[in-house]
Amino acid sequence: MERRLKSTKMPKIDLKNLTITKAHAAMNAGDFSAVELAQAYLDSAAAKNSGANGGPGINAYLEIYDDVIEQAKEADARFKAKKATLLTGIPFAIKDNILIKSRVASAASKMLEKYHAVYDATVIEKLKKEGVVFIGRANMDEFAMGGSTENSAFGVTKNPHDTTRVAGGSSGGSAAAVAMDGALVALGSDTGGSIRQPASFCGLVGLKPTYGAVSRNGVMAMGSSLDQIGPFAKTVTDAEIIFNAIRGLDPLDSTTISDKTYSPKKSDAGAGTKPVIGVPRHFLGGDGIDKTVLENFNESLEKLKKLGYEIRDIELPNIGYSLAVYYIVMPAEVSSNLSRFDGVKYGLHVDGKTGIDDYFETRAAGFGREVRRRILLGTYVLSSGYYDAYYNRANAVRRIITEDFNKAFEKVDIIVTPTTPAPAFKIGEKTADPVAMYLEDIFTVTANLTGMPAMTVPSGFSEVAGGAKLPLGFQMTARHGDEATLFEVGKDFMDESNSTI
Repeated sequence: MERRLKSTKMPKIDLKNLTITKAHAAMNAGDFSAVELAQAYLDSAAAKNSGANGGPGINAYLEIYDDVIEQAKEADARFKAKKATLLTGIPFAIKDNILIKSRVASAASKMLEKYHAVYDATVIEKLKKEGVVFIGRANMDEFAMGGSTENSAFGVTKNPHDTTRVAGGSSGGSAAAVAMDGALVALGSDTGGSIRQPASFCGLVGLKPTYGAVSRNGVMAMGSSLDQIGPFAKTVTDAEIIFNAIRGLDPLDSTTISDKTYSPKKSDAGAGTKPVIGVPRHFLGGDGIDKTVLENFNESLEKLKKLGYEIRDIELPNIGYSLAVYYIVMPAEVSSNLSRFDGVKYGLHVDGKTGIDDYFETRAAGFGREVRRRILLGTYVLSSGYYDAYYNRANAVRRIITEDFNKAFEKVDIIVTPTTPAPAFKIGEKTADPVAMYLEDIFTVTANLTGMPAMTVPSGFSEVAGGAKLPLGFQMTARHGDEATLFEVGKDFMDESNSTI
């Protein structure tokens, strides 16, 4: 699982407070090498990932690569040759649905347990050019379907802040890997909040970029009109660095956009001043929102006011339909995308009594319960007689919701909500109630439905019985293509938050 250095002397590296810029400066100055940095993360991951030798058994990684030190040596060679970039030697965790050539990419499913990727995803190609170090493949909900990483075929990922609780999903392994100091940063995918929700639960920054800003080539499709790849990091600056490295038009993904596609401008009210913050208060009064989450949200607004931001109440008349729309559109796209796993082309094959039985037996054995549930739902809404009543109508409402956001962005520059309705829940607490699990996505699905960029930043903690402090997140959504404003406001917010701790 890990490969140790021969040297007995290792520099003391403060992994908890390390950032990309700090790590780059230190490697450039010779304070520590890429090999020493990689070894520090390997040691931390080895101590925390499994339950061996009294470890917490966080299970963030499904596999830690055996060539990590070799990768780091190549990064050191770049530093020596003065060819290092800001990301050279930076340790990454990669979600298990992103292809890295010759490595297993299972999407945490028995269906692809032994599948080895035959090419690199575009985001991986870009990171390889930067000289990053891939630590390993991170656990996830099977085929990215879930909000807790309890749906992985290879065991649940625990929250590093409280191992009795979930790390979130579907990119829970990526979030936990960074939160437990098993990697400096990570990549995940976000279809309905799968970066932002686990980032919030684990106390991290998580970015879902504008739809099309980052190529999905080489990423296993779940909901093709919803999926986006984005970073996990401990600071907004680190998330911005990674986003800028992986973004851009890709001829292998026809949904990608150029930087000229959108030209975001501040609202008239915000011209020449700080961005204006919009709050859909009418959407925050539901019984399902935890009291501490609302208190923390209001405290977060006060921080922005203190920094000179104008806070305005806004109306998003149809946002209440978002969750229902999402859980029609997403399963429909899942049903289509997962039809390729038929026991013939690649992946798992189970023999049946007849040819068609091979198909049935393979899919029954290869897919877990949640994946089967969503395939059934999606197949139903796409079936004859129901397509117009459900799928087409959902897409019509989706367009109306997007129009509501566009109108709001004529008056404000950022729309804010809590990231999640409650802190991280107990492992097993919601597995018997799929609807309760789906309601966890209430604040995050809108960014995927509208295609707009959204980012969560750490906003404090909720103390629960037993004294555990569970992280909370503050979500910001911007107009299409306006990640820059997210980064601007996010940096201000985190600077203010850090100064008051």
